[in-house]
Amino acid sequence: MQPTATVLVYSDDSNTRSQVRLASGRRPAPDVPPVEFIECATAAAVLTELDRGGIDVCVFDGESTPMGGMGLCRQVKDEVFRCPPVLVLIGRPQDAWLATWSRAEAAVTLPVEPVEFAGALASLLRQKNLQSA
Repeated sequence: MQPTATVLVYSDDSNTRSQVRLASGRRPAPDVPPVEFIECATAAAVLTELDRGGIDVCVFDGESTPMGGMGLCRQVKDEVFRCPPVLVLIGRPQDAWLATWSRAEAAVTLPVEPVEFAGALASLLRQKNLQSA
C-alpha cells in the first residue's frame, strides 16, 4: 500500500474546497504521493486538525470569512510547532505581498486554475518529503 499525503483545506465556501479537490485530483504530480483531503469550514476546525497532527500541507482560502486564510496562516505559523507548509488562495495577484506577510510558502489566485494549483501543491509536497527524509 502506497503512503498518502494529507492536505487540509480551509475555506468557508464549499465551492472553493471542491475546486481545490478537483484541481489536485488524486495525485497532483506523478512524483508525489496520492493525496487525501481534510476539509474545514472554520478556523477553529483547522486548529483542532493541526493539533491532531498528520497534516502534510495546508491550503487556506485568503477570501474566507470571518477569518481569512492569510490571517490564519500567520497565526498557525506562530502557534503550531512544526507547522506544515501553507498554500494560500488569493483574490488577485496584487495580494501576493499579503501572502508573504502571512508567511505562506506559496500562493495562487482564485478561481483555482488546475495546472497552476497542482504544480504549487506538488512543489510543497516535494519540499515536505525532503524535510522528512
